[in-house]
Amino acid sequence: MTSRTLNTALIAALLAASGAAQADRRLDDEMIVRAPVVDSVPVYDTVNEPRRECWTETTGYETQTYRNANSPGGAIIGAIAGGLLGSTVGKGDGRVAAAAVGAATGAVVGDRWNGRGVTTESRPTQVERCTLHDNPRQVLVGYDVRYRFNGREFMARLPYDPGDYLKLNVSYSIAEDQRGNGWKKGRRS
Repeated sequence: MTSRTLNTALIAALLAASGAAQADRRLDDEMIVRAPVVDSVPVYDTVNEPRRECWTETTGYETQTYRNANSPGGAIIGAIAGGLLGSTVGKGDGRVAAAAVGAATGAVVGDRWNGRGVTTESRPTQVERCTLHDNPRQVLVGYDVRYRFNGREFMARLPYDPGDYLKLNVSYSIAEDQRGNGWKKGRRS
């Protein structure tokens, strides 16, 4: 094998290995690292969903009275009795007038006095009553996660439990202009 072919194969292998090492990189200045999780605590929030409960209650009776016009018995008996009583009062033509007044009065009194001509109906009154009952429940809102990176502990609230490790995007860039801040100048400054 020639040295040129050997060099080309070696360069290709180095490039492939370099690409595999950079597979965790997102951008040129960002990479993904794993940080161990120290603690993960679920966080709950209380949500109230009121529940409505209704029932029917009997509160009293509603009474209705109806006059039955088809029962003239009391009026007839009252008219006869009133006419007889009226005819005993007075003399001559006064007796006829007294009998007529007695019959009319007896008819009215007999009609009112007749209990069969009146219908009374009682019904229980139903009322719907409702109350609201609190119905609290716990809802998972996330996890308070403590993790360690570069010897320091950090906290974050996540919507999921990360497990034993947390993936972090780490970005390395120059923090500020460092000229004149006491840094030693290198050869190329």
